[in-house]
This record gives sequence, structure tokens and C-alpha cells, in this order.
Amino acid sequence: MSRSGSSEMTLWFSVLILLSVSAVAHHLGNETSTKGFISLDCGGAANSSYEVESTDIEYTSDDRNISAGESHSIASNYLNSVSTPLQNLRSFPSGSRNCYTLTTVQKNTAYLVRATFMHGDYDGSRSAGGGALPLQFDLHIDVNFCKTVNITDASTAYAVEVVVYLLADSVSVCLINTGFGTPFISVLELRPLNEALYTDVLSGTTSLVLFVRLDLGTTANEVVRYPEDRYDRLWEPFVSWSERLHFQPSLDSLNTTLNVTNSVGDRVEAPLVVMQTAAVPLNSDKLEFYWDFADSGAPVNEFYANLLFSELLPNNSRAFNIYLNGRSLSNDYTPPQLVSDTVNNGNRPLTPSPRYQWTLNSTNSSSLPPILNALEVYTLMHLKNNLTDSDDVAEINKIRVQYSVKRNWMGDPCTPSQYAWEGLNCSSSGTDLTRIVAINLSSSALNGPISPNFAMLERIESLDLSHNNLTESIPDDLGNLPLLRVLDLSGNDLTGEIPASLRQKSDAGTLTFRYDGNRYLCINATFCEATPGKSTSKKISTVVVVILCLIALLLLLGVIFFVWKLRKSSGKISKLVRGHRDNPFQLENRQFTYEELEKITNNFKNDIGKGGFGTVYHGCLEDGTQVAVKLRSHSSSQGTKEFLAEAQNLIRIHHKNLVSLVGYCMDGDHLALVYEFMSLGTLQDHLRGKSSGVTTLTWGQRLQIAVEAAQGLEYLHKGCRPPLVHRDVKTTNILLSDSLEAKIADFGLSRAFQNDVDSHVSTTVVGTPGYLDPEYYFTYQLSEKSDVYSFGVVLLELITGQPPILKHPQHNASLVQWVHQRLATGNIEDIVDANLQSLYEVNSIWKTADIAFKCTSRTSQQRPTMTDVLMDLKEGLALELARETSELPSMSGKNLDAENTGISQTSTNEIQYLVGFSPAAR
Repeated sequence: MSRSGSSEMTLWFSVLILLSVSAVAHHLGNETSTKGFISLDCGGAANSSYEVESTDIEYTSDDRNISAGESHSIASNYLNSVSTPLQNLRSFPSGSRNCYTLTTVQKNTAYLVRATFMHGDYDGSRSAGGGALPLQFDLHIDVNFCKTVNITDASTAYAVEVVVYLLADSVSVCLINTGFGTPFISVLELRPLNEALYTDVLSGTTSLVLFVRLDLGTTANEVVRYPEDRYDRLWEPFVSWSERLHFQPSLDSLNTTLNVTNSVGDRVEAPLVVMQTAAVPLNSDKLEFYWDFADSGAPVNEFYANLLFSELLPNNSRAFNIYLNGRSLSNDYTPPQLVSDTVNNGNRPLTPSPRYQWTLNSTNSSSLPPILNALEVYTLMHLKNNLTDSDDVAEINKIRVQYSVKRNWMGDPCTPSQYAWEGLNCSSSGTDLTRIVAINLSSSALNGPISPNFAMLERIESLDLSHNNLTESIPDDLGNLPLLRVLDLSGNDLTGEIPASLRQKSDAGTLTFRYDGNRYLCINATFCEATPGKSTSKKISTVVVVILCLIALLLLLGVIFFVWKLRKSSGKISKLVRGHRDNPFQLENRQFTYEELEKITNNFKNDIGKGGFGTVYHGCLEDGTQVAVKLRSHSSSQGTKEFLAEAQNLIRIHHKNLVSLVGYCMDGDHLALVYEFMSLGTLQDHLRGKSSGVTTLTWGQRLQIAVEAAQGLEYLHKGCRPPLVHRDVKTTNILLSDSLEAKIADFGLSRAFQNDVDSHVSTTVVGTPGYLDPEYYFTYQLSEKSDVYSFGVVLLELITGQPPILKHPQHNASLVQWVHQRLATGNIEDIVDANLQSLYEVNSIWKTADIAFKCTSRTSQQRPTMTDVLMDLKEGLALELARETSELPSMSGKNLDAENTGISQTSTNEIQYLVGFSPAAR
């Protein structure tokens, strides 16, 4: 054989090999596989697994993916009509958000997520004639709403399919209780998708919620899924949608047994069996269909549709035009023969319409009518909520696992804000990921050492781990957190030396550090040698022994002095109650006679307020100092007990945001307290327009007042020893000075805890309707969180200008409920006080509303501490001050003082400091 003939044979042999390899590769590329499938039988027996015969897909119990909820089986009369995965379900009667968190997904991958709901009278409500149906609840994927699940028939399985692009290596599927029945789920399935599918619209900022997926032209009344569809999508026969999609005229069917291949770059990859059938109009050259948005049940009015075509007849001249609402999508379109093709509106955004009308018109040159093999329609969801930073999520989840936290710690830790994990405070700025900035796990029964993962939360500003059972030493890395401003480790069993970095920050005033109540925690390493668990052969020096003895002696003398003072004070109070003859108050508080009060108040001529104790009068001392005199009325329900309580409390508390006591009167039957005078009256007067001659408070002024009131309450809760609960926080008890400085007043109902460790105390319920903590009302258990609830109502008053109880002819409504209902639409302007005239930073309003919602949670455990509230309010104030400051240059010709700008006694440095810790700055 010649050399040229040999070369020619070699070339042909190479071509054959390449064709063979290409054919094998094409075969492998289309081969079905369940690799990466996640299939959960919700409510199934623990650790169980099985394969469904029709699909060979393995389903496993969901018990390893969730710890909440209750397992149930559907009623026996429904069992034979459904497949095995639908025979069980998990219901969630408790909690507003319950989530499955799946960690075996791939990051930066598109997934089809399908949740199926089969009621099956699992709770016996239908057979008992109850009214369990219809019921509704919401489905969220990660932090974004997908669809409202509406269950109207116990015998029907409802499926919700969502195509999502996962940016993290985990995903949460959450059921949200919206108050219209108990959420439940039967099956949860995740299927990884080819990276080329739906790429024209799918991204990390959008997802697709399935509206309909139809197999047109099929004569079989069966759903096509895996293995025919390698991605296990559900293709329904047209007959199941004939009443919801309106086709004109009647349809005829085409089919073939020939192979239909997917085109290059196919973004749908419809299964072969679906593409082998098609629908054509009967006796017409036009195919039309439409759906109405009002009847679609879709979550939003923005649709993305795939029309799938393949010519099934040989030697044809079929051509047609495609229109959507009269707008051309394709002209003179000819379907490829035995090859699937897609026409969609993905890169052509449509104006939302009440009706979506599709028209396929044959062209003049076409000898055949239009054809349509399959149809797939999604609603396009724009993802509005930011995920929490993945590093923060990883660290807080390690903390959750270490301490077996049993709170609502499911799903994303921070978002949406109304479902944020209890005890966390988060912040975000613009498009940035949300970060955890505060953690409050006080009194949470934490055991063991302090997790090193706390120190990995690099944006943390406040960490409260007080009153737990934490042991071992304080991690050195806590002192390296750059933004940490508050650290409370009091009331634990920590040992060893306090890290130098924490001591230095505390000494410099950049860190509020509390560590009392840890018996074996020490500042100097010399005193740590006797700490339990540490062996040492060194002998304690004589100097150390002497020092310890002196300390013990001083403590003993202190105890003896305290007991003596307590007995002396008790004796004086007993005498005071009997005849008011002795003086239990400190010497700096002046004692007035009743005659002096008459002179000071000009015979009680000018009353400036009334309360449960009596009337408050304006007065003036000899030196011109203005005072407020609270005189007990003989008909008052409050008497000597409340008088003594308020007087004793005012003597021991001193804070710039608490009204101070000038003096008192105990003259016969006359009891009175004399306070500093707050010239601008109560906060309620300004919000309700009762103060004459005073302009409406700006949003900046309102927030400044909120910050100052919060500072006063935080002092009562954290700065007093023992702590003090006010029990009557309301706008009438927040007084304003002539410079609009806010101070809290009226301590007659306040209650002190016996020591710092007590978290609550049983007591008779007192307070003001509308502000009263519902948990305290029902359980009689008072805690500092009762004040937090009341303060949350005050914040809502600042935003809305409305009273705590709204009067209506039919029924009254609480302000908390009213705001929740009005904000369901997501429009904050609906609730903002009209007097503000839209002069505010809307993000500041939203942040304050979020704080108020957290404060008014129904259970105290879900509420923040006043320290957390104060920190958040300062951030909200910083946002508003930044807005006001940015508008100052435009105010030419005006006196830019505090009165004009709404900034009360806030220096430029303070504004910059606050802005530095605001979400915008982050």
C-alpha cells in the first residue's frame, strides 16, 4: 500500500474514533442520575429510607434536618390514593418561622426546590366537621418570600416549585405562620440543575416560582417526571389545566415516535416524551391562549414564559408569528424539525398586566397552522432581602450547636428582621450582606467554656453572656474584637485571669465590661494560684495571706454596718408609716412643711398634671428655682406605700435622664414630693398637640428623646444595685426640659429585685392599659423585659403619633396590632405621623419600627435588653442626623441652631461618632 493510502486510512480511522467518542459523550450527557438529589419524607419514621418504585428515587426521613414540629400520618381513607412520601407530614403548631436547613447543596448552583403539601385530614378536623380548612401560610426560601400556600381541599396534594440560584453552601426552606392555620409539609425535594438552564433570568438576585408547566398534545392523563425528565420537573397534561388556561379554538394533537433532540444551548431541556407530542388549532390558522393575573394565584404580576416547539411532520412549510399582549416576540418563526427549540420573553421585561394574551398567527406563506409542544410559565421574583454574611452564619451556628440553643434559631439568623433569631441584633448597609452586631444570651442556661466562635464575629459590638453556667477562662481573642463596646460576663463560674486586652479597653473607657459574680475570676495573676482546677506547688506568700485576711475583715465590717443600717432604716420606716415623725431620707433632700408648700405653689393655684397619686402643681422656691410639687390626694388609691417607694427609689438613683428629687413633705396627713421642674411637660402632650406654643417634634428630636429615655431605663436595669423595674413606662411619664432633654418620672410603682441574679419576680400586676406587658399580665412574672415592652409601645407612638389604644365605635385596637396590620403591605408611610410631613430618613423610621416590634414581642425571651435597644436607637438617630446634616447647606439665610435643625444638644463630634456606628457607615 502506498504511503498516501495509509495516511488516508489513518485519517478515516481517527474520524471514526472521534465520532464514537462524541456519541458516547452525548449519551453520557443525557443519562439520568439522582446524584445530588435531596428527597425528604417529612414526618417519616426516624432514620427511615426507601425507594419509590415509579421513579427509583430514594426518600429519607426529615428528622436529621429539623428538630421542631410534630410528625403525623394522614387519615386512613386517604392512604390508598397517594404515594408513600405523601402519607406522612410534619406540622408546626409552635413558632412563627420553622425552617429546614440543608447543608449538602453546592454553592453557586441553580436548584429546583419543590415543597408538597397533603393535608389528608391528619388532625381529624375534617372528619369531625371542624373548620381547619381553608388554611394559609407562607413559604420562604432562605430570606425571601416565595409563595402563599393556600390549602382548600384535604384530598389534594399542593406542590410549590421554585428555581433558585444558591450563593451559599446551605439553603433554608421555611414555613411562616401568618395566623391562618397551622403550617405543615409532606415532602421537600431539591434537584440540581444544569448551569445553562434559565440563565437569561435566573441570578442571585432573582428566583422563579412555577405558575404552570404543561405537556401539550399528550393523550395520556399522567404527569411526566423523573426519569423522563432528568431534573425531575413535573410536566402536567393539558387536561388538568383546561379550565385555568383559556385556549382558542379547540386543540388537536400531533405525535411522533421519532427521536427529538435538544438544540445546542437549550435553556429548558424538555424531556423527549414531552417534545414528541404537540397541539395545533382545530380548523384554524390561529392559536390563542391567555390567563388572568387575578385568577392565577401567582405571588407577583411579572411572568417569564418558555414556549417549546419542535416540528413533528416531515417536509412542511409551517411558519407563524408569536405575540404577547400584541407585542411581537418572533416573526415568521419556523420550528426546527425533530429538534426542541424555545421562544421566551426572558430578556424582554413586560409591564405587569391584568391579562396575558398569547397569539400564534400563521403567515401567508405557511401551509400548516401554528404548533405548540409544551409550555412553562414562572413568576419572576426579585429578591429584596440580603442574606446574613456566610462567615457570621457559620460561627453563630457553631455556637448554636455547642450550647444546644433551643430558641427560634432556625433559618437565616438576621433576615427577615421580624424572624431574626432571638437574642441577636443585626445590621446591614445598602446591598452589603447583613452582619451580626449584638448577641444577648443572658440567662440562657449555657454550660461549659465560652465559645471561641464569639471572637470570630468581627462586627460584634455587644455581647451579653451573663447569668449562665460558663466555666474556664475568658478567651484572649475577645479583647481583639475591634468594635466591641459592651461585654457582660457577670453571674457565671469563670476562672483565671482577665485578659489584659479587656482590662486595657475597660480602663480606657472604650469597653463597658461587667464580670462581677465570678468567684474565681481575678485581675492579677498573683491571686489566681488558688483557683479550682489549677495545681501549684508554690506556697502562698505571707503578704497574700495578710491581704486576704484584711479583705475578709473589711467584708465582715461591711456586712455588720449594712445590717445595722438596714435595721435602723426599717425602724425609721415603721415610725414613718405610723406617724411620719422620723426622716428616712438623706440630708440633702429638703423637708417642707405643708404651709411652705402653700406658699411655694401660691395656694396650689397652678396644677400641671394629675396621676394616681394626686395632683402635680407648679411652684417656685425662695431663690427662684422652679419645682413641681406632687401632692397626695386623700381620695387617691395610692398612699403611704407608694409615697415611700418613690421617695426611697429617688434617693438611691442618680442619672441625668431620671427626674431628681428636691425634697418632700410629711406634715400630718399631708404627703408630697417636690421634684425638679420640667418646663416642656410630658412627651404625650407634644405628640397629641396638647402643649400650646410648642411646634411639632421633628423625627430627629423624637429619636433623641427616645435615646435619652432609653439611657434612663438602662441605668435602672443595669446601673442600679439591686436592679429596678419602673413598671409604668409611658409617654406621660417621660418629661421634657426647656432644651427638650428627656427624663423619666413617677417611680411609685417601681419594683426592685432582691439581687442581680434574679431574672424575674412574682408580683401583683400594675401598670397602664396599652403599655402593659401581656406576659406579665398573664403570668404575674415581672422582669426588666416588662419595661422593654412598654418602651416599645412608646416608640410606636413616636412613629405614628397615635395613642397606645385606638378608639373605634365597634371595638378598640392596640397600637401594636394596628401597626402590624398596616405594615403588612410593606409601606411604612402608611403609619408615620402626618405631622412629620415626610421630613425624615425612611431607613431610620424602619429601624425604629423594627426595634419596637422586637420590644413588643409577646414573650419576654424574644425581647432585647435596654442595652441592645439603646445601641439600635443610636444607629437610627445617626441615620436621621446624617440626613439633617446633609440638608444644612441648603438652608441659606437661616440660623442653623439646634431649634432649626432638630438636633438637641448634639455636637458635630457626637454626630460623627454616631454615624461611624450606623448601618450606612458599615
